[in-house]
Amino acid sequence: MKAALFYPSLAFCSALLLSACTSTSQNNTVPADLARLSDSALKSELAYDVVKSLTVEVGPRIAGSEGDKRAVAWAEEKFKALGFDKVYKEPVRVRNWSRGIADAKVIAPYQQKLFITALGGSVATPEGGLITQVVMFDSLASLKQADGAHVRDKIVFINQRMQRDRAGKGYGPVVIGRSQGAIEAAKLGAKAVLIRSVGTDNSRFAHTGVMQYSDDVEKIPAGALSNADADNLQAMLNAGKDVTLAVEMRAKEHGWQTSYNVIGEFTGSESPDEIVLIGAHLDSWDEGTGALDDGAGVGIVTGAATVIKNLMGQPKRTIRVVLYASEEFGLTGAQEYTRKHKAELGNIIVAAESDFGAGEIYQIDTLFAPDAVEQAKPLFAALENIGVKQGHNQAGGGPDVSMLPKYGVPVVSLLQDGTYYFDYHHTANDTLDKVDPKALAQNQAAYALLAYFMANSGVDTRPAPASH
Repeated sequence: MKAALFYPSLAFCSALLLSACTSTSQNNTVPADLARLSDSALKSELAYDVVKSLTVEVGPRIAGSEGDKRAVAWAEEKFKALGFDKVYKEPVRVRNWSRGIADAKVIAPYQQKLFITALGGSVATPEGGLITQVVMFDSLASLKQADGAHVRDKIVFINQRMQRDRAGKGYGPVVIGRSQGAIEAAKLGAKAVLIRSVGTDNSRFAHTGVMQYSDDVEKIPAGALSNADADNLQAMLNAGKDVTLAVEMRAKEHGWQTSYNVIGEFTGSESPDEIVLIGAHLDSWDEGTGALDDGAGVGIVTGAATVIKNLMGQPKRTIRVVLYASEEFGLTGAQEYTRKHKAELGNIIVAAESDFGAGEIYQIDTLFAPDAVEQAKPLFAALENIGVKQGHNQAGGGPDVSMLPKYGVPVVSLLQDGTYYFDYHHTANDTLDKVDPKALAQNQAAYALLAYFMANSGVDTRPAPASH
């Protein structure tokens, strides 16, 4: 009996060894798979091929336009061609606005052409345009403090520069002038508002973007000057000159149209009702071809999901790729998706969105249940191998998924290098040549690692911390 206590049976030892080996194998499976997936995704040109297809075959696709309709059909066919198990679309009621011509020039004290564009949603100038003096403010805040007598019957020029920053932190302080400028200028009796473009370039490409009106204030035309022309106008005004502009814009509303969120899925083999959601927005502004905003995102998430399926086989949880409608006109598609899918939001393991161009990803921020952060260490290690460090656990997700955390949905922000993104953002210069294939492939790899780990590891990140 004593010998039996000190020397287990051969059968028992064999079983113990098998158990240990099996446990070790299971523990190593995810890191090994992640390494293989990362290597393949970094070499794959699929994300770039998707962006190229979208920009060449469809091009500009402002919500409700013929380009938007072509984009919806393109997305359905692309998902099918790439072998997604389930492809469907869900209707979204969208605003259909067209830019028309936008022209401006200085007529006194000098004569100079200015390059402008209408802000999204602007009304047109009166027939024949406007001819009036311009008054300059360095911010929306200073405009709000102005004397109405100084502004009345003039064109307001909000001349606030955007600061370049890798994370795009210069955008928020300036974009409020684009959004609210027409309201505040109209309150003071202005005839129109022009803003310095919300961008970091110094070119003669003007940056568009959506603006807002208030029902209790007169709607006045709103446009953006290229930054180079804003400099020129500023120089005239700083010299103490009375500057008169002639401005004409022919923007027009065309009523509400039906667009679609387009969705492709690889159905989970074990837990099909549990969803890993990765998304981007399908619409773009109408002047460029929407390569960076957000063709790159479409390519990244579509490519990531497809690489997973082709290399690793069917995911255990469902990987759902959502291409949202009408992000540019106020997240309309995301709002409709959230409304329509409200009953199943609790099934989303994680949601992430790519909508910041094609710069390399340098950091992953999460919004996970606290225990899940530690459980996701293999994912963070794999991402670190491609230059992505672990950040904080207070992520907001991209624009279209930012409304999900209040329903307990965990989100991830994969932070891209946006140092030069706002040189091209919302301009006619947003074209395919601005996309770096190597950086795009790194994005594809990061999203593939995220989606695969969340679909196959069994880690449950729910619920998102309620304090966010």
